[in-house]
Amino acid sequence: MVDISVVIPLLNEEESLQELCDWIARVMDENKYSYEVILVDDGSKDASWGIIESISKQNSSIKGIKFKRNYGKSAALYVAFDAAFGNVVITMDADLQDSPDEIPELYNMIVKDGYDLVSGWKKKRYDPLTKTIPTKLFNWATRKISGIENLHDFNCGLKSYNKNVIKSIEVYGEMHRYIPVIAKWAGFTKIAEKEVQHRERKYGTTKFGLERFLNGFLDLFSITFISKFGKRPMHFFGSIGTLIFFFGGIVSMWLIGEKIYNLYNHLTVRNITDQPLFYFALTAMIVGTQLFLAGFLGELIARNSPVRNNYHIEKKV
Repeated sequence: MVDISVVIPLLNEEESLQELCDWIARVMDENKYSYEVILVDDGSKDASWGIIESISKQNSSIKGIKFKRNYGKSAALYVAFDAAFGNVVITMDADLQDSPDEIPELYNMIVKDGYDLVSGWKKKRYDPLTKTIPTKLFNWATRKISGIENLHDFNCGLKSYNKNVIKSIEVYGEMHRYIPVIAKWAGFTKIAEKEVQHRERKYGTTKFGLERFLNGFLDLFSITFISKFGKRPMHFFGSIGTLIFFFGGIVSMWLIGEKIYNLYNHLTVRNITDQPLFYFALTAMIVGTQLFLAGFLGELIARNSPVRNNYHIEKKV
């Protein structure tokens, strides 16, 4: 077991790798940490992998994992978390915008202060407004939906974790943005924030476009639903479907009752099928039935899932 595992996903970062690894090694040696660095090459097309191999030969604490193609940051974190042996796991980006000098304090906040997860906050950013404004909106929405009000920057790549966190959660798709949210819903509620330095990009260009913000909001709704209703989909679809069905049913009964009343009192009578409200009620009943059936089918799938009884147990005596 080592003190710290540093996990670094990367894509086409050949210029920065040697400088980054030398910087990390210097910080670790100064603080006398035992450590490993896991570099995950996410399908780079440049010379990144060759440089990783060369650095690994120079320093046995530095390891590399190479994907055959680009799978995304979540996939890179997943395989690195699985391979990590450190008591504390620290993630950072490979573009030198995250400073390894933050490592000692991030480590102490986990080991000494007892936090499960510490997320970096790049309060002062060297990014254009086209990136900072959507980021602020994204983080505001995530705080409100997740209930984690003390984090300002969910997507900051510089984070530290207790090893139990990364071994208990699963990161997939593009859910790396929501690791604090996933951790909270897995029962790890001791989440803190540390203001960290954001350095200007020294080499290359950013690998992320504006589409990540749209994908981010969609992923947030997905993970919110899965976390709350993944094991009980009937509670969501069934409840909404039943309410919509009964609403449509009440409207239909009111239309029928109105017709009977008018017939009994010899008033003008319109055919129920001539009234737009009838089709609105009919649509509501059909949609309600479909939602109820979706919940029922989801419940059958959840009941037969191999992970239906996977729960995070903290202690036993």
